[in-house]
Amino acid sequence: VQLQASGGGLVQAGDSLRLSCVFSGRTFSTYSMGWFRQRTGEARESVAAISWRDSATTYADSVKGRFTISRDSAKNTAYLQMNNLKPEDTAMYYCAASIVDSRSMIRGRGDYWGTGTLVTVSS
Repeated sequence: VQLQASGGGLVQAGDSLRLSCVFSGRTFSTYSMGWFRQRTGEARESVAAISWRDSATTYADSVKGRFTISRDSAKNTAYLQMNNLKPEDTAMYYCAASIVDSRSMIRGRGDYWGTGTLVTVSS
């Protein structure tokens, strides 16, 4: 499995960004997808995940109501729509794929990891 994330950038607080993660190498519809982030000097944390079976979604408390994860099987792509961004959302964002469901992915499970895309939110 190969995962390529994109869409990061420098924005101001309150702005929006949409991250994309293109999946290749296996059957996309049989993998749950997740987004994780890592701030400089900190441990990686889960952000959001979406299950392969029923597209059930799970979010970290810090992003609930602001971020939305989705998937498009026709494009083999997962997305993370980020609204009302805050300076504390500044991090390198990574996408991951896994055979487990979203509730397991949000606990940190990722079988395959993609490249990161940097999100910087200025105050």
